[in-house]
Amino acid sequence: MTNFYQSLQAAFESRLDAPALILKDRPDWNYRQLVTAVDRFAQVLLDSGVNPADRVMAQVEKSPENLALYLATLKVGAVYVPLNTAYTVAELDYFVDDAQPRLFVGTDLRTGVSSFTLDANGGGSLIEAAEQVSASIATPTATRQVHDLAAILYTSGTTGRSKGAMLTHSNLASNARSLSKYWGWQADDVLLNALPIFHVHGLFIASHCALLNATPMIFHAKFVAEDVLAALPDCTVLMGVPTFYTRLLQQPGLTREQVRNVRVFICGSAPLTEQTFSAWEQATGQRILERYGMSETIINTSNPLVGDRVPGTVGFPLPDQEVRIANSDGVEVPRGEVGTIEVRGSNVFSGYWQQPDKTAEEIRADGFFITGDLGTQDAEGRVAIVGRAKDLVISGGYNVYPKEVERLLDELPDVVESAVIGVPHDDFGEAVVAVLVANKELDVESVNAALADQLARFKQPKAVIHMDELPRNTMGKVQKNVLRDQYKELFASS
Repeated sequence: MTNFYQSLQAAFESRLDAPALILKDRPDWNYRQLVTAVDRFAQVLLDSGVNPADRVMAQVEKSPENLALYLATLKVGAVYVPLNTAYTVAELDYFVDDAQPRLFVGTDLRTGVSSFTLDANGGGSLIEAAEQVSASIATPTATRQVHDLAAILYTSGTTGRSKGAMLTHSNLASNARSLSKYWGWQADDVLLNALPIFHVHGLFIASHCALLNATPMIFHAKFVAEDVLAALPDCTVLMGVPTFYTRLLQQPGLTREQVRNVRVFICGSAPLTEQTFSAWEQATGQRILERYGMSETIINTSNPLVGDRVPGTVGFPLPDQEVRIANSDGVEVPRGEVGTIEVRGSNVFSGYWQQPDKTAEEIRADGFFITGDLGTQDAEGRVAIVGRAKDLVISGGYNVYPKEVERLLDELPDVVESAVIGVPHDDFGEAVVAVLVANKELDVESVNAALADQLARFKQPKAVIHMDELPRNTMGKVQKNVLRDQYKELFASS
């Protein structure tokens, strides 16, 4: 099977009357209803002139219809391009100009390109068009080759214009099968999915595991801590970002009894602090399984389902993947030393949309993708992430890895969370700055006094800034580029 949808369809047809999507404010969908919606949408796409390899761009709220639209795009052999619903009209112009979609689906019709509307409640012109299609239609699945494009995911664009990561049918299929096996997916599993599905995490990691096995998803439109807490007794798997876990820990109803049916809690998209890891274990008796992935590669490493899940690490390379910690020339460094994480395998994307030069910069001739993340690998092969290469602070000629400092800051009694950045400094080149969310004001002297016995002086902050909350993107990653820009004049000469 070369079109990934064929694998999903085979699973669906084996359990047509089984629940597919368990919804909060609408009637649930079974797999028969999902297949019907997919076929109807697929016919609408074909009637709209969508051909294999054409792009279908969607900027819509999460809904069962949104999921069916994605599957229909795969089925007809087109390329799905999901966009963050928070993007402005000006940002949207860039994506449309870059991807040149055959069809756009959004909250509003868009001029200059064929378009439909789709809202979170299952309404819009796309639904109206689909209702004109016979419910008994079985739209044929387009034949695709394994290296044909299935999706383009635009990166968050923290260092400039977003790049479109091109993912093939083989990328999606291989990673879905690998994760399903590695995480021991079971026929009676129920996934609680409160993630957005315009992102790799909610769509290609979480949803694919459930869809590939035709098991149910409790499908929440967004994360609301009280709603997720209430749904925990009905699920066996929760996938989330660190914010899910920190906010659930604030809920008085989080008890071992409440999570008794959950066999695994999985976390990714942003670093999980060791404090949250420990607090979760104390509250629930379960250890969170942290993994590591990105838009260009889906998932690279995972802590084991069975075995020790070490806090502060993202586990081992998946069985069909290779990971090396390398220097700037792509040469592997000795175990335990910091280097750039590079990955190779069937999960690695085929390149950046219409950016061959950028693709050549980031995918080496031997097939290893340069992730831009700094990390280490221990003697057993377990990977730990130190930070992003672009976040590395070079102060007085010495490398300072923000994660090392943040771990210690997060352990201070009054610190809720921290972010360490480098900003321009006339004397040191860059100065280490600690941005804190804390229960009380802490000055740089008291912070460094607490760190003095654990951290070399050149790594200690030269300034401490307090914020009510750290700036984050939709997947919970701290936007250090925003902080660096905001405080770039902190040490400017007067």
